[in-house]
Amino acid sequence: MSVSVFNRCWSKVILETLIRQGVSHFCIAPGSRSTPLTLEAVRLQENGRAICHTHFDERGLGFFALGIAKASKKPVAVIVTSGTATANLYPAIIEARQTDVPLIILTADRPPELLECGANQAILQQNMFAQYPVASVNLPRPSQNYSAQWLISVLDQACFQQKQGGVVHINVPFAEPLYNASDDEIDLHPWLNNIQSWLKQNRNWIQHQEQHQEVITHKYWDQWRTKRGVIIVGRLPAEQAMGIAEWAENMGWTMITDIQSHVKPTLPYADIWLANQTVRQKLLQAEIVIQFGSGLIGKRINQFLAEFRGEYWIIENNQKAVDPYHHAHTRFNAKPHHWLRAHLPARQKPWLLEPLALAKFCTDFVKQKVGSSLNEVSLAHNIELLLPKSNSVLFLGNSLFVRLADALSQPSANYPIYTNRGASGIDGLLATAAGIAIGSEQTLVAMIGDTSTLYDLNSFALFKQLNQPAVIFVINNNGGAIFDMLPVDSAVKEKYYRMSHHLEFSHIAAMFDLKYARPYTWADLATVLKQAYSRRETTLIEIKVNPSDGSNIYKDLIEKIGHAVIGA
Repeated sequence: MSVSVFNRCWSKVILETLIRQGVSHFCIAPGSRSTPLTLEAVRLQENGRAICHTHFDERGLGFFALGIAKASKKPVAVIVTSGTATANLYPAIIEARQTDVPLIILTADRPPELLECGANQAILQQNMFAQYPVASVNLPRPSQNYSAQWLISVLDQACFQQKQGGVVHINVPFAEPLYNASDDEIDLHPWLNNIQSWLKQNRNWIQHQEQHQEVITHKYWDQWRTKRGVIIVGRLPAEQAMGIAEWAENMGWTMITDIQSHVKPTLPYADIWLANQTVRQKLLQAEIVIQFGSGLIGKRINQFLAEFRGEYWIIENNQKAVDPYHHAHTRFNAKPHHWLRAHLPARQKPWLLEPLALAKFCTDFVKQKVGSSLNEVSLAHNIELLLPKSNSVLFLGNSLFVRLADALSQPSANYPIYTNRGASGIDGLLATAAGIAIGSEQTLVAMIGDTSTLYDLNSFALFKQLNQPAVIFVINNNGGAIFDMLPVDSAVKEKYYRMSHHLEFSHIAAMFDLKYARPYTWADLATVLKQAYSRRETTLIEIKVNPSDGSNIYKDLIEKIGHAVIGA
């Protein structure tokens, strides 16, 4: 039998198994060794059973797949050839692992006889992602000595381990030849005879029965719900955030929310007013903290949690440890809205009024300090003015702007907000945003720093695949302004941290055939956005600001509020 035909049979079974695991998007990088997988993915697309995406840069491709998986909440498969192509997926795999995003990585490989003998493009790919995947499958060279049933079972079990997210790595060695196999030769191959009935059905090989476990009410909840409490809401999917704000209001407890929480803050500017030691000390008198979700951005919120010494409960719908401060605590592996139904609130008046007073004071004070100029602080503070009211999603990059948005904005409840805050890297942010647009099929607004944009320029090419309006804000403060927050000598900071580039992005937009605008005022920006949202294409909006304005205003707010006297 032809080697090329059997390579395709082997690939057909692999991809058919993944389709039944919920995969509908295949992200494919060019390469020869991955041809059997690529051609089978293309065949699935031609039959209307999958969508294939391509990109020439594997690092960007990995983050693109990550974005699709984030938005669609389904596993996405990535197909790459052998060699360093595989290694370029590592950053996206790390981010996916840290945030439980389901990716299935298919790395084509050289067969064993070509490893460690000087053969071209042959590297050691088995288990190359170490402990980051939830499952690693190192397949043998395709051989009829292994039944199709065995191959399906191995892959099905690996994907079952992904039920709560994360990465599955499947390494697939292929011997040559890799081409010249017809569809009929593949579909009628006798090796497939025993699974023909399965191929005609859309069902998993192994039927795993889900166990629906009810959330049990904590046995001392009647006592704890009458105590002094603080509610912390970190990163949550929108569907799990429902009811938290109402529950907190009934409890009369102080609620602090992260911008990733999908809960509208009742006490906005928490990362600013928590700089006030008087208020923080009063808050530390709480007897219990209940934390929903994780991945909190705010520095002062994290400092409060590090200092807290009372009863600590965490509600997070996975098995991972999510407490970096290692409290003795009670952990509920549950969806927050399920937990709320089992823990009815005790209607009571707020036990602490100072945070409310300081949050109200911050409202006017922040507005005064931010002013009316168009800069990164005013963008963060007025972020809702930039967004379409419906059918759109927001992606926030890392470094300074996401901190400003977390500290200064008041996003609407349930407005879809995405970030890459697992490893919080600046790599792959544009690619992730493009993937989120594809996965959500909604208008995209992405807000990314200049250094992050320079780091991922290749990924502007991905925006040509979009068929909806997309707006990319590039906030150009001439380098890494986040490092202005560090207590480092200014000369050293400029050369080795901030690394000013003195670049602007109009020619980049032209190179990738994107619309471009550089507004100078809020009125200019309003006009640009109206046009951008009316076009089914991507607009790059460059906001060029003074290098240290954003960080200076941020530091000044923290300093002033930190020394404010409550009631003065």
